[in-house]
Amino acid sequence: MLVALPSSVAFGILVYSNLGQEYSGRGAMAGLLGAAMLGLVAPFIGRNAGLISAPCAPAAAVLSALIAEIVAGKEGHIDANTILPLLALTTLVSALLQILYGVLGGGKLIKFIPYQVVSGYLSGVALIIALGQVPKLFGFPKGTPLLTGLMSPELWKWQGLAVGVVTMAATVLAPKLTKRIPSAICGLLGGVLWYFALALFDPSLLRLEGNPLVIGAIRADGSVLDQITAQGRALLEVNWTTLKMVFVPACTLSILLSIDTLKTCVGLDALTRNRHQPNRELIGQGLGNLASFFVGGMPGAGTMGPTLVNVSSGGSTPRAGVVEGVFVLLALAFLGGVIAWVPIGALAGILLVIAWRMFDRHVFKLLLHPLGRTDFLVIAAVVTVALSVDLIAASGVGIALAIFLFIRDQIHAGVILHKGPLSRMPSKTRRDEAERGVLREVGDQGVICMLQGNLFFGTTDQLYTQLEEEIRTKRFLLLDLRRVRSIDYTAVHLFEQIHIRLEERGGNLMFSGMPSAELAQHQFEKYLKELGLLEDGNGVIVWDTLDEGLVWMEEQMLKTSGLVRVKNLHRLDLHNFSLFREFDAVTLESLAASITERSVLEGEKVFSSEEVSDEVFLVRRGGVRILMPLAAGKHHHLETISAGGLFGEIAFLDFGARSSDAVATEATDLYVLSRARFNAYSLADPEIGVRVFARLAVAIARGIRERDVELRTLEER
Repeated sequence: MLVALPSSVAFGILVYSNLGQEYSGRGAMAGLLGAAMLGLVAPFIGRNAGLISAPCAPAAAVLSALIAEIVAGKEGHIDANTILPLLALTTLVSALLQILYGVLGGGKLIKFIPYQVVSGYLSGVALIIALGQVPKLFGFPKGTPLLTGLMSPELWKWQGLAVGVVTMAATVLAPKLTKRIPSAICGLLGGVLWYFALALFDPSLLRLEGNPLVIGAIRADGSVLDQITAQGRALLEVNWTTLKMVFVPACTLSILLSIDTLKTCVGLDALTRNRHQPNRELIGQGLGNLASFFVGGMPGAGTMGPTLVNVSSGGSTPRAGVVEGVFVLLALAFLGGVIAWVPIGALAGILLVIAWRMFDRHVFKLLLHPLGRTDFLVIAAVVTVALSVDLIAASGVGIALAIFLFIRDQIHAGVILHKGPLSRMPSKTRRDEAERGVLREVGDQGVICMLQGNLFFGTTDQLYTQLEEEIRTKRFLLLDLRRVRSIDYTAVHLFEQIHIRLEERGGNLMFSGMPSAELAQHQFEKYLKELGLLEDGNGVIVWDTLDEGLVWMEEQMLKTSGLVRVKNLHRLDLHNFSLFREFDAVTLESLAASITERSVLEGEKVFSSEEVSDEVFLVRRGGVRILMPLAAGKHHHLETISAGGLFGEIAFLDFGARSSDAVATEATDLYVLSRARFNAYSLADPEIGVRVFARLAVAIARGIRERDVELRTLEER
């Protein structure tokens, strides 16, 4: 409370003094009521242990800018009694928007606003606060231009200036002397004591009424019940004109307060090793600001200064925020007369220190590196608009620049992870030398492209440019979408154009690796079907795995190559397998007694993942696909084993559960060798066991090398 109280009072006065110095007392009351209501209400809903909410600099800056805009408007002279309901309505709409953000799950989205925009906005707020407080520090007459006042020492109220300088010095030096007393309190005490020390030489400083150097009497317009009734009446007078006037400032305020709160929550999580719930916290802050509106208080957010003091002092539950709110009410009830004597110069000094700490001075380091100069320009643009126009216009610039930054980052990141011809990325189907020779010659007609990131209007032109040569000269284009995050209508239209151009040359556009419904936030396949891109018989082909697409392309090329392909119906015998190479006929005949035969139909499983077995399988005729199961019914194709190959060797070695499914690609005949039977056989002739295991090791090593090639392709950067 001791940290939140001075700044809350200062922010309230900062806003209301724009209406005239006589409104300073009402501003102090608004700041106190805001701190009390936020403390009493927000913790009950947000439940973030240790978080303290109070009026803050962004709220003061936005409301001050609103007053300045209204006063400088074309409507002519507007009195304070007309402006005050507009301030209240801005607080109300902002609070309702915060609640809406939380209900709709916007807490996570707000955290993704680029820090460049946040930094520029907060630095702009800091400069606006500083420029607004320098006249109060020097005591310039109202309406005096800043430069004119600084150049005219005769206009300075040296007593207020002295109090402000002492306050700033005490605030800055206090942390070096003590950690137990908050620096803001040390600064405020220093300023008050210096003010009364000056009063020993100037008795006029001890006069409260009409004294421009102090806050003055803190007063509310009637009781709390009267204030609630007045705010309710103000709601009944809301019309479209007033709502339109305050809507943009209210949006700006709601976003800034939400960012300020969530930024504090992230820092608090690091201290307490907890994790806040952003949507719930926004609802809590919105309800706190709603309560503040009903009693005529200032809006606010979760603030870092009071929160750090609270946590370091042992405040580790949401009850700490409630206790802080209660203490503010007690201070208002019993210390109102004391607060009235707080010097304006002391509050100006505190606000100038806050502005100095809020201004992001590290941004100038961005100029030292070419990568950071664009970010610096973004920050500078937001600050410039905030100073030259207003904070509301700066919010629009900030949002536009946020979109620009997103598009820039997406374009610079690139959407093509890897691109290569089919001849360099063949399928995992083992083919004979004649087929491999044909595919080496014509394989360049197929192109595989692995995509990543977001396919939207900002990246599709880049994608088309990088694929233009292939689209113009190749027959087949296979796009792997495993790493794609989103697809928009612009990207779908581009795919349509690519597909039409490939079809003109008898080719096809294909997709593979569609994200599964369980893992993907967007069901791409359903979306593309609804837009007609995947129409049966006349659309883009979708393959479950990349290898399925590679096999299909290879088959199309082999069909059109003129190669005569003779299907091998002959079953291999034991001596045809490398596992038993160089064994004599007698050894093979005795070994055959421990081997069984098995036949499976096309599509039938030889074994399933998680199945416990000790058997290794040798393909005599046909083929078997090895598939690794994935979520949502998807799978990853590891390898296709054709005649002469073997599979299942890992379980044969370690007796463990299978990690994949084995599915016959056609009618297939197998030899089956179990480890238990082989162990019994090899006891009689250990040399045979050694030779078989040595050849198994070679087969496994060959498989690992093939996996290395696949991993290298996937991980290329």
